[in-house]
Amino acid sequence: MRAEPSSTTMAPTIATVEASVPELADTVTITLTMPDGLPMPRPGQFAMLWVPGVGEIPISYSGIGPGRRVDHTVRAVGATSAALCERAAGDPVGVRGPFGNGWQLDDLVDTDVLIIAGGLGLAPLRPVVEAAAAGALAARSVQLLVGARSPDLALYADQVEERWQPLRPRTTVDRADAAWSGPVGPLDLGLAEHIGDPHEIAALVCGPEIMMQVLSRQLEAAGVPRARIQVSLERNMQCGTGHCGHCQLGALFTCVDGPVVDWATAAPLLAVRER
Repeated sequence: MRAEPSSTTMAPTIATVEASVPELADTVTITLTMPDGLPMPRPGQFAMLWVPGVGEIPISYSGIGPGRRVDHTVRAVGATSAALCERAAGDPVGVRGPFGNGWQLDDLVDTDVLIIAGGLGLAPLRPVVEAAAAGALAARSVQLLVGARSPDLALYADQVEERWQPLRPRTTVDRADAAWSGPVGPLDLGLAEHIGDPHEIAALVCGPEIMMQVLSRQLEAAGVPRARIQVSLERNMQCGTGHCGHCQLGALFTCVDGPVVDWATAAPLLAVRER
């Protein structure tokens, strides 16, 4: 179902940075107070964030809190994302949104939920993880599987080790250091151990596209129905309203039909080779 954009879809509304917290060497979480007139987002949606004089990019919500506070976790990979990482308390940021379809949490009722995140893909899932750790999801059980390239690149490591322990988190790294005692290898390592009755599983998967494809195919091969696997598609979103066409994937415009879709929708689209 296509998401309805907010009433302020084209003109940014200025928000003020409330806090900026370093997460990794190149990654920062900024906290904003949602301006009056903008609806509060749902987990999995995104905003278009604008730095005056620099540019505008889509960034997922990585936290949705009380007092109209929201978090955005940003990795500095270009001019605008670097400028967002440099924002300090009191600095202005332009906001459009929220946009897109988020995680379908109603589909998790009375299920065994697998939350699987690779790298920065944990950021769009963080509001769901926080709700699950607080017992606010109507799921039967929730497990958290996290992947990182190396221990020093594990996002929200303190939260995984402390606040999110009720979810029995497992972090897997591609490359270990001398202090690492956890599993080493791809994120799908031992995935079968976390699947009981596949027809009772609901999976939320976010990360690099190839990772989502591999994991979704393995979940499907294990018997998890395609419709019970949700993935978040990342494309070149520029307008947020489905008009510019930059984020088109087959018949979908991921800024309005996604970014979250079920694997039944995503699988045939991602199977087509890009030219």
